[in-house]
Amino acid sequence: MSVQERRFRLASGLELAAREHHPDAPVKVLALHGWLDNAASFDALAAQLPQCRILAVDLAGHGRSGHRPPGTWYHNADYCHDLLELLDQLGWQQSLWLGHSLGGAVLAMLAAACPERVRGLVLIDSLGLIAAAPEQACSQLRRALDGGVRHRQQRPLRVFASMAEAAAVRRQASGLDETAAQALVERGLDPVAGGWSWSSDPRLTVASPSRLHESQVQALLASLRCPLQLVLAEPPLPFMAAGDIQGRLDCLPRARLRRIAGGHHVHMEAAQAVAGVVGGFVEALAGAQAQAGGDGDAESAADRSSASVRE
Repeated sequence: MSVQERRFRLASGLELAAREHHPDAPVKVLALHGWLDNAASFDALAAQLPQCRILAVDLAGHGRSGHRPPGTWYHNADYCHDLLELLDQLGWQQSLWLGHSLGGAVLAMLAAACPERVRGLVLIDSLGLIAAAPEQACSQLRRALDGGVRHRQQRPLRVFASMAEAAAVRRQASGLDETAAQALVERGLDPVAGGWSWSSDPRLTVASPSRLHESQVQALLASLRCPLQLVLAEPPLPFMAAGDIQGRLDCLPRARLRRIAGGHHVHMEAAQAVAGVVGGFVEALAGAQAQAGGDGDAESAADRSSASVRE
């Protein structure tokens, strides 16, 4: 499989790292991983999609990307700003977006705000940002401030004697299989005295100082106008109530929906099945584009060819 390591320097000085799969393929895809994961999250899936030029990016503070300056936070809007600048550097005025978990939530947020930049959106076990009730605002802020204090106290990073030890810890924390955990660990560790430590910024574990209300998250999802493919794992998202999941699905009546047996990292552990869904979505978009060439209405053609497919 053809894979290239790439680096991009943003105007802020921050450097983003990425893995580019099939760089000569015709379908441009921006892929974004989940919280505390990295670009290797898409290796297995990309191997099954040779028609797609997949740029899998390490978000700021993750994998091999740089960390934000001291005294700053990792806000979702900042991720969006980073991605727009990256897309401009690439010259990708429009592309297909593929996001898992946090990566999907960020891309959905960006697609709602900048619909002209996205050709189609695939969300893998992701249905928008984590929300909080208004009465939780004060406790949420206090958690963030306390976390910032702990970070400033410079608690030493854990050192693992081997990558295998780190992979075992990652498997225990997230239920990943051995192959998936190994892929993430290999890209997510730095060599240090005595072994290996996580390369991710410890500030990523500090709570967000504020979160949107559920109604705001649903409003963002309802604003999506691009063709949309949802891939949800069975059993469902462990960090979201069943009522909220259904409420968010109700905001996306035109979306295709496929449920696949597996854990939260279903795109890693059932890559072939997920690739079949993504490949079908890419074909539907191509068919819609060809049809739009005749009738001049790309969005309507995409709706007819790729919407409302649910299980």
